[in-house]
Amino acid sequence: MTRRKGREIALQVLYQIDITGQDPERALETYYKHLNIEDENAFSFGKELVRGVVAHREELDRIIQKYTPHWPLERMNLTDKNILRIALYEFLYRPDIPPVVSINEAIELAKIFGTDESPGFVNGVLDQIYKNEIQKREKFLKASF
Repeated sequence: MTRRKGREIALQVLYQIDITGQDPERALETYYKHLNIEDENAFSFGKELVRGVVAHREELDRIIQKYTPHWPLERMNLTDKNILRIALYEFLYRPDIPPVVSINEAIELAKIFGTDESPGFVNGVLDQIYKNEIQKREKFLKASF
């Protein structure tokens, strides 16, 4: 549950950053100051996700856009976009988290915070990214060793 709560925190902070244009560190500070943080480990994990998504945002958005050609990022629901960013960051930069876990957690976030269409949309996009980007990398790495 700690990581799920961390993902919820990351989603809320990333949404805040998108809406206000606030500096990520300031947004994290504001979140921490004004909300009751019951689990420091969850907040730490959420903070890592926020910092990772912000640091790699261009790369993440480029990959997301490749798999959503009919949905320009500017038109995409902010919640769905940030859920995709978080999961994709985990795919690429958190090898300790199995991709299937990242996908399942993203779908759960979409059910809680998104629209009725969000879970299916998030699942479809992440499934395609996983099959076409991540599995190919995994196979290449296995073949190299």
